[in-house]
Amino acid sequence: MHKGAGVEGWDTWPERPSFRFELPSGRVLDMGLRTLVMGVLNVTPDSFSDGGRFFRPASALAHAREMCAQGADIIDVGGESTRPGSNSVSAREEKDRVIPVIKELAPEVGAPISIDTQKAEVAEAALEAGAEIINDVSALRTDPEMAPLAAQKAVPVVLMHMQGTPRIMQTNPVYKEVVGDITEWLQERVESALASGIRADRLVVDPGFGFGKTAQHNLELLRRLHELHGLGKPLMVGTSRKSVLGAVLGLPEEQRLSGTVATVASAVLSGCHIVRVHDVRPALEAVKVCEAIRRGIGYEDV
Repeated sequence: MHKGAGVEGWDTWPERPSFRFELPSGRVLDMGLRTLVMGVLNVTPDSFSDGGRFFRPASALAHAREMCAQGADIIDVGGESTRPGSNSVSAREEKDRVIPVIKELAPEVGAPISIDTQKAEVAEAALEAGAEIINDVSALRTDPEMAPLAAQKAVPVVLMHMQGTPRIMQTNPVYKEVVGDITEWLQERVESALASGIRADRLVVDPGFGFGKTAQHNLELLRRLHELHGLGKPLMVGTSRKSVLGAVLGLPEEQRLSGTVATVASAVLSGCHIVRVHDVRPALEAVKVCEAIRRGIGYEDV
C-alpha cells in the first residue's frame, strides 16, 4: 500500500530529533542518525534477570568485552539491583562491586561507560575510574549531592521516571493519564536539573518501563512513545526482559528475548535515541532493520 491509498501516514514514522553529546574523553555520542544500543552490565548478586551471572569481576569484564565486540555503543555498569522489592546497599559495597570493573574496562574499550547509580559518592568514584555518563533511576531525587556533581563534572545524565521506590514501586501504581503524568513529571525533573546547573545539552529522559507501572501502563507508554519527544530531550528506553513481556507472553525472564526485540523495534520506529538491553547482538540487528525501514536505505549507509 502506498501513500494516498487510504491509510494516513502509512509510510511515515515519527521523526527522531538529533542531539550531539560531547563526553569528557572527547568521544561524541551522535544521537539522531540511528538509535544507539546500551548494553547492561549488572555487577550484582540479585538483579531481576541476570543477578549473579556477572558478579565476579572477571565474569563482568568478559561480558562487557563481549557486548562491545557485538557492537554496543554504551556499557551501563550497575552495582545495586533496582528490581521490584529490592533493598538498597551501602555506597561502600556498591563501589566495591563496580569500581574495579570500570577501572579495568575504561582504558580498553571504545564504548563509553555509564554508571547506573542513585548515589553521588558512587557516581563520583565511577567518573574518576573512567565512566562518562550518570544513569540515575531516581532522576536526581535520592541523593541531593548528585545534581551538583553532574553539573561540576559536565557529564550526560539520564533522568528516569519511577513511581515510588524499587521496594514498593509495583504496589498498585496508579496514574490519572499515564503518558501525560510521566511527561509532566519528567519535565519537572528536567527543570530541576537545569536549576542545579546541569546544561540542557547534557540531559536524557527515560520513561522508566517497569518502574511503578502495570503491564497496561507499559504498553500504553510503548504505543505513545513518540509523544515524549515533546520534552525536547534524547529518549532512552529500557524494556529488556521486563515483566510486561512476561504478562503478554507468559514466559520467565530468560525466555523473553523475542519479546524484547519486538519492543526494541517499536522504540526505534518511534524515534527513540537509546535502547538499554541485556542482549546486544539481537537488539542491534533489530535496530539495523528498523533504520532501513525508517530511512529506506541500509543501516551501513546511515
